[in-house]
Amino acid sequence: MYIRGDHTEVVVGGRLDVRSAADARTALHSAVDDGVGDLVLDLSGLDSWDATGLGVIMGAHRRAGRCGRRLVLRGVPAQMQRLLVATRLHRILAIEGGIGVESLPRV
Repeated sequence: MYIRGDHTEVVVGGRLDVRSAADARTALHSAVDDGVGDLVLDLSGLDSWDATGLGVIMGAHRRAGRCGRRLVLRGVPAQMQRLLVATRLHRILAIEGGIGVESLPRV
């Protein structure tokens, strides 16, 4: 897993899973705490994730809300879009461009 960026835009790539969750959580919390306004989380380089990785993203979303910020997901891979729809998290998270639910294959 790699994380690049600052307090306005963070790029996450590779695997976001149980092994990388602690590092990802630390980096995202720092980005949220050090900035103002929207924090864009670019997931276009994300290869895979697990429930722990999704939990890290939700934790960053909650922390951003408590800090008066908004976490905005960008470049969400199609497989993750389906997961967000299946869990109804697409209704909670801000997703740049939205998710075309009708265009996603049924799972």
